[in-house]
Amino acid sequence: MYSDGYGWMGIGMWLFWIVLIVIIVLIVKSVTGNNSTYTNKQSPMEILKERYARGEIDEEEFARRKRELEK
Repeated sequence: MYSDGYGWMGIGMWLFWIVLIVIIVLIVKSVTGNNSTYTNKQSPMEILKERYARGEIDEEEFARRKRELEK
């Protein structure tokens, strides 16, 4: 008579932990995934052009790295 109740309680406990773990994984992915600006697949040249456009590197550095990439 009691086995049916404990069986459902066991399934409920498993579901609780599975849902909790999935929520934690999704939160961690959303927090860490959005911090990187290069998460999408960009070519090295596109990344170089973006860095130059943002002013992270000067014209001389841009030209030097561009030559290296075109080798």
